[in-house]
This record gives sequence, structure tokens and C-alpha cells, in this order.
Amino acid sequence: MKDWIKFFFEHEGLTQKGHCQRNEDLNLGMGWLYYALVRLIRPKRVVVIGSWRGFSPLVFGKGIEDNIEDGEVLFIDPSMVDDFWIDNVRVGEYFNELGVDCIRHYLMTTQQFVETEKYRSLDCVNLLFVDGYHSEEQAQFDYEAFEHLIPPTGAALFHDSIEQKTTPIYGYDRVYRRGVKLFIDRLKTRTDLQVLDLPFAKGLTLVRRGKDADG
Repeated sequence: MKDWIKFFFEHEGLTQKGHCQRNEDLNLGMGWLYYALVRLIRPKRVVVIGSWRGFSPLVFGKGIEDNIEDGEVLFIDPSMVDDFWIDNVRVGEYFNELGVDCIRHYLMTTQQFVETEKYRSLDCVNLLFVDGYHSEEQAQFDYEAFEHLIPPTGAALFHDSIEQKTTPIYGYDRVYRRGVKLFIDRLKTRTDLQVLDLPFAKGLTLVRRGKDADG
């Protein structure tokens, strides 16, 4: 694992964007949690919505590769920040170079993905990672699109979830205010859910079905 992390961090952008990574001691930061959840739950399927340079889908995918069970990562990203995810051939080569072959990239928004045959065929999403467009409304859409597919042993994770902040990540002509926290605050009022904030970097929130959930 140590050799993989060293090689992993040699790729530009994989120590950025707030997962508490640190190259000096080959520390995956929040990535240890992503990896551990996959090794513990042994998911059939992980859905990742949004990623700067693929840190989260790669770490989830590495966990799947290290399990003996088959699984897949569905990575949904329309490449709104730049053109990094535009070329499907190059994207596939990028993941393969890092030794992770179970990632399936969808160059589209969640709204577009839910109209696909792949979405209609889904029977289970063991882990959902929400890190796309960070408005309150989009976080809600991303979660509700997959909530019914997450089993009691699964979970949803929201990145950048404990603070509101204006961001120009999509360009200074498209500045907006991150509102994921507002949606998380609403989830905390639901008696059927357990919601845990981890106050590191811009935050990570874990959501799972609680004791009052149906079934």
C-alpha cells in the first residue's frame, strides 16, 4: 500500500482539494476512511459524484481492487471545472496507470445520469460519495437520486459539508456559494437517519439509515 500511495501522490492534483492528504508521510488523510469503508463493507457498487483529479474514486477503487469480491465505482463528473475528464480514452488510461480498473466514468451531471439505462438497472449502491456542484439544491438531488438504493449497511458521504463559502472554482463569471451544509442541517432533522460530521478541512459528513428507518 505504501508504494502505491507514493506513486499515487506523484500525480498532479492528488494531494489537493481538501481530503487532508499529506505527501511527507504518505498520508491519505480522509482517504483512509474511504479505503477502510470499502474493505469493511465490501461493496458491490460505489457511486462518486464529482472529483478534481480523481482522488476519491481512485481510493474507493483501490479498496475494491484489494478486496477479493468484484465491485465497481461509478464516477459521475461532467468536467465543468476544466477539460480533464473530457477524453474517455485518456481517462481510462489515467485510472489504469494507477492500477485501478474498476472505475466507470460518466461524463454527465447526475440529472443526466438518472435518465440512463445504467441508472435504471441499479439494484444497490453500497456507498455514495457526494462532491459535485456544491449548492444545497444539487446536494439534495445527488442524495435523493440514490438514497433508495443504499442498504442499511451502506452510507452516503458528503464532502465540503461543514461550512458555507463563496467559490470561483468554475470561473469568476460563475461564482457561487457552497450550500451543502444547509442540506446536511436538514438531514439532521430526520429521525430515520444518523448524521455524523467530521470537522477536518472543509468537512466530511457520513449519513446512514438509523434505527427509526423503515425496514
